Amino acid sequence: MTFTPEVVAQIARHMNDDHADDNVLIVRGLGGIEAASAARMSGMDADGMDFDATVNGIAVPVRIPFSEHLTERRQVRLEAVSMYRRACAALGLDPTH
Repeated sequence: MTFTPEVVAQIARHMNDDHADDNVLIVRGLGGIEAASAARMSGMDADGMDFDATVNGIAVPVRIPFSEHLTERRQVRLEAVSMYRRACAALGLDPTH
């Protein structure tokens, strides 16, 4: 499936406005960028999300693959929650939501 630019923009806005802290955990736990102080979702496709992580004031691109190829928009939310939970587990943290 190809997600339209409008859909990607909506998902990015939601992730960046409502889940900024989760983005950082995902980049740290699944992207291996432990020094990230911030992270913004910059894009996505059916196979993963792209983030711009801030490390020592420098933007670093990070690609986090999904656990499976997505075929429907509704899968994005479930995958984002899964990514957050996997990141928490990798960092030894308890999910807060």
